[in-house]
Amino acid sequence: MLLYSLRRLAASVLVLLASSFFVFVLGAATADPLAIYRQRTPPPSQAFFDAKIKEFHLDEPVPVRYWRWLTGVLHGDFGNDVNGNPIRPDLLQRLGVTGRMLIAAMILAVFLAIIVGVLTAVRRHKFSDYFFTTISYMLIALPVFWFAVLLKEFLAIRLNELVGHTWVFTTFEESPGISLYGTPGEIWSDRLRHLILPTISLALLSFASWSRFQRASMLDVMGSDYMRLARAKGLPYRRVLIRHGLRNALIPLTTVVALDVGTLIGGAVITESVFQWHGMGEYFFANGLGHQDINVILGWLIVAASFVVLFNLFADLLYAVLDPRIRLS
Repeated sequence: MLLYSLRRLAASVLVLLASSFFVFVLGAATADPLAIYRQRTPPPSQAFFDAKIKEFHLDEPVPVRYWRWLTGVLHGDFGNDVNGNPIRPDLLQRLGVTGRMLIAAMILAVFLAIIVGVLTAVRRHKFSDYFFTTISYMLIALPVFWFAVLLKEFLAIRLNELVGHTWVFTTFEESPGISLYGTPGEIWSDRLRHLILPTISLALLSFASWSRFQRASMLDVMGSDYMRLARAKGLPYRRVLIRHGLRNALIPLTTVVALDVGTLIGGAVITESVFQWHGMGEYFFANGLGHQDINVILGWLIVAASFVVLFNLFADLLYAVLDPRIRLS
């Protein structure tokens, strides 16, 4: 198991290095961090631009600039933005905002996908199967931003009117200023109520497709020979279903969840814009693309790529737990 984990970890590091290099090359070829200064009226002098070129190391070859950036990242330094502010503190703060939404959405989506997938497989062609299949296809057909708007405008507003006060928040990741006067319990309670709608909007759309994969995988496992053999030996149906069937049926779902992490990050960016969260999405579009700031763009992309690589590494390790034969392949 240790050797298997080390091989997967080494492969993940190589993938992350390769992806960061290609992203850096593309960013260096397209982004212009001096564009914000060229738009000023009157424009700065040529001496100003020459100084900025030296400051941003734009006069150096791309491989040298990449190595300078990579060594800084390995030491926890993501450089400065076009205004001279360090990127790391702002990036980590935004990552914490987006991260709690992503983690909560993934946990909820996986939990619902497993339950609904197993239920619809066991009760195939029954009412519950048709009901959840219809719901799943409806959710798959809805765009992320439209579903988020529906939750925001109808569910939250109606619920708040029903209880008589604002119980579910529709904007921002926390109430403005609560971190200055609230107790730790009040802060977390406030953040949880702000987290409800973004988590639901992001989780349900992922759950819709994941539950279909879980259902198909569970049906395939239920028709296998070892399941019939376990039943023939007299083992209880529930134990056979969970101990033998579900464990093997989780392998395809693990693959799908790991591959969909990038899609979830993209969905989180859209969800943040609908609910006006100050997370990674706003940081990327406003501070990165808006200013053509290569360091901000690279900081965001390397964090997003790290999420994808780490979740795929976790999926590889989970394969070995679910099916020990994979360790020997």
